[in-house]
Amino acid sequence: MIVKWLDDPPSKAAGMLDDPRLTAAGLLTEVFTGVMARITPSLTEAGLSAIDFETLLRLARSPGQRLRMSDLAAQTNLSTSGVTRVVDRLERDGLVAREACMSDRRASYAVITEAGLARLTAVLPQHLEDIETWFTGLLTPEQLDALLNALRTIRDVVRPCATAGSEATETADGGRAPAH
Repeated sequence: MIVKWLDDPPSKAAGMLDDPRLTAAGLLTEVFTGVMARITPSLTEAGLSAIDFETLLRLARSPGQRLRMSDLAAQTNLSTSGVTRVVDRLERDGLVAREACMSDRRASYAVITEAGLARLTAVLPQHLEDIETWFTGLLTPEQLDALLNALRTIRDVVRPCATAGSEATETADGGRAPAH
């Protein structure tokens, strides 16, 4: 069946197809998939999937090198069962350990282990080189600053939990310590 346009269809459709919002979304997708295709092989060579690497990196960069499982799920955009599966796998490999939460029996922490730090430290030089080659090194310092600011602005709206748990961590006595 042929649908007839109401109003001024051909010019209206052409205008929408040329909309810079479509271009921006398309470029973001193309850049993301292209960069990931370039950097994933070195992660795979180190025995890590992209989500394994992200999990280890987020833990290593968090206060106390640990996060509540719920915060880790929020930061990685995984469901609670999804993050549990990732942490289970990393725990079996000795890269992550679980710790009980002193103030909430229902919660637990994922903590990067010495072996996890060693694996992360081993892959980081190549990962940083890949990022420099295929992403940040293609931009001037001014372009990179502008991109980082723009990405944070967007991230804070579309993934407000992406930094969950990074502002403070529980101390051994059950108190809260500020983030570094």
